[in-house]
Amino acid sequence: MAERSTAAVDVADNSGEKPLAAKADKATADGTAEPQETADTTPGEDAPDEESKKKATEPAAAPELHSGHKLARRYRLEECVTRLDGFSSWRAVDEKLRRAVGVHLLPADHSRARSVLAAARSSALLGDPRFVQVLDAVEEGDLVYVVHEWLPDATEITALLNSGPLESHDAYQLVNQVSQAMAAAHREGLSHLRLTPSAVLRTSSGQYRIRGLAVNAALRGITSDTPQRTDTEAIGALLYASLTQRWPYETDAYGLAGLPKGVGLIPPDQVRAGVNRGLAEIAMRALANDGATASRQEPPCTTPDELAKAVAAMPRIRPPEPAYTPPPEYQRTTYQQGTYGRPATGPRATPPHPVAAPPPPLQGRTGKALKWAVSALLIAALGLGSWQLADKLLEHQGKGSGNTGTDQTNNGNNNGNHQQHPLQPLSIKDAAEYYPDGKAQHPGDVGNTYDDDSSTYWRTYSFKGGPQLAPFKQGVGIVYDLGSAKDVSAASIGLRYPGNETAISLYATASLSSSASLSSMKKITSTTTSGTTARFKADKPVNTRYVLVWITAMPDSPGDQYSGAGYKQAITDVKFSG
Repeated sequence: MAERSTAAVDVADNSGEKPLAAKADKATADGTAEPQETADTTPGEDAPDEESKKKATEPAAAPELHSGHKLARRYRLEECVTRLDGFSSWRAVDEKLRRAVGVHLLPADHSRARSVLAAARSSALLGDPRFVQVLDAVEEGDLVYVVHEWLPDATEITALLNSGPLESHDAYQLVNQVSQAMAAAHREGLSHLRLTPSAVLRTSSGQYRIRGLAVNAALRGITSDTPQRTDTEAIGALLYASLTQRWPYETDAYGLAGLPKGVGLIPPDQVRAGVNRGLAEIAMRALANDGATASRQEPPCTTPDELAKAVAAMPRIRPPEPAYTPPPEYQRTTYQQGTYGRPATGPRATPPHPVAAPPPPLQGRTGKALKWAVSALLIAALGLGSWQLADKLLEHQGKGSGNTGTDQTNNGNNNGNHQQHPLQPLSIKDAAEYYPDGKAQHPGDVGNTYDDDSSTYWRTYSFKGGPQLAPFKQGVGIVYDLGSAKDVSAASIGLRYPGNETAISLYATASLSSSASLSSMKKITSTTTSGTTARFKADKPVNTRYVLVWITAMPDSPGDQYSGAGYKQAITDVKFSG
């Protein structure tokens, strides 16, 4: 067992005490209420009057807005999900791009307004698809608001843990993806400081997305002298909770029961049977501090980068095999269930009326003659039917001998093969920008390429050399998720800039990863165009769930309001069929 401080992870919002500014307001949707500290009066000094005390401790009032209010004549507020400590968070609709977004609102004179804007702008510059992206940060009149992505198909870890602990494979993916993402953020000088189960979301494709990078802490005024240590311990707490469905502290939090008081930190495999030993040790190494060590005396992980390397060094955990569902038991018919000629195997209900015995089979020469006569009649009927069928077929072929060449090709050359079915459109469920060199273009705009609106688009930066991007850059692209494995046969991609020339290839890949090697993917087809539409037709269908659209050459285009002149391209609409 290990003893350690709980200062790095905030659990006060579930400890039973309500924050002063939130006592009369709705609780936050993500369980992120913060306690307010009040200083005691020094003995011997006069206590301030009630009016002075109220002015000193009361935060700036949250803006009095309502559903239907519009910001910048674009963002329509729909539902308030958080109202706390002078700020509020809303689910809203971006009426220009016709998509759901999230909005944080606070007064411009709020003490944290400047720090919130700075945090939002720093987070937006990261451009990492593993984080929920900040789309806008604006000071407008007496309001400051931050707009971010809204993921309707994603589920909070808090909700997942309500039904029980995660499978070992899911917990492994959680700590692996979150630790790598936070390591990348800290390399850019960004920290979270508020990494709770409600701040991590799992999408329908199995990816984990982190929301509130830097912004959640700025909204609540949270700071830390050791930000890497704070975020690492928070990841350890997430892993511990996902393995045991218990919060690794004595206080209950986020709908999870805490550990028994006075016993310290118990290894996860001692809290719940069947916990993966490697993941249990990783959780202990991330949580251990103040001199505590993990069960095998391994050194504690003090940064997300160290934690990510420790996870990478452990054996990979495979997903569980799908449960085998046996086919339904064969039900015998009533006749087969009879007991004629067999002893009864169980109690039988007494029939209400006596059942007549079956008639005896035909005996002697008469019975045999009757059987042969019936058999002969059946054979004759079968022969007559076969002859009539063959005659009809020959007659049909004779009539068809004078048909056109097209009909002859369909009837004669297909040799009985089934006719090809018309292609069906394949719906796109999700997408992520692909940038194996680590230099993204505009990952927050990939949703514009499949929103059925040709006026919105995802664009690249302008390049000085072209039309081929190599050797400066191998290419740019987007990976699309079709929801499940589909046969991809064709595609149509709308482009914004015409000119000579745009070169695009389609690849089948294994995931939405932005850094997977191109050599590990299977090429479906490719094309070049000088117009605004690129059409693809594969030689044969390729079964895949994820499709990469990879651009390797772009036309020389003039400057516009968003970018300067140069070799560039933008995708307006992507449609797959199969």
